[in-house]
Amino acid sequence: MSESPLKIKSKVFALEVIKSCKELRAAKCEGALINQFLRAGTSVGANVHEAFYAHGKADFIAKLQIALKECSESEYWIELLIESDYCKDKQLLEQCTEIKRILISSINTAKGNNK
Repeated sequence: MSESPLKIKSKVFALEVIKSCKELRAAKCEGALINQFLRAGTSVGANVHEAFYAHGKADFIAKLQIALKECSESEYWIELLIESDYCKDKQLLEQCTEIKRILISSINTAKGNNK
């Protein structure tokens, strides 16, 4: 059985967040920003991973919704880091946006909201 693209992308994103946080620490970025970004960015993949071991459809949807909230928060922190000139690379924001779209689509599919 092949690995879910959402699981793969969210794990890659988490690893990129960790790498970015190391660079931000070296650049003497505010610790509070780094900590919040690290927590939210790694939480996306953790919740996606947990969703695949959910106890039924409602639990699956709930975990994906939590991942979506964490993804949205990560997007906010990335935007702040870009706008404050701590981060120049917009690829992380693009990854986050892609994961957010996949999560929204997955939630809608799981809820049966396909149109």
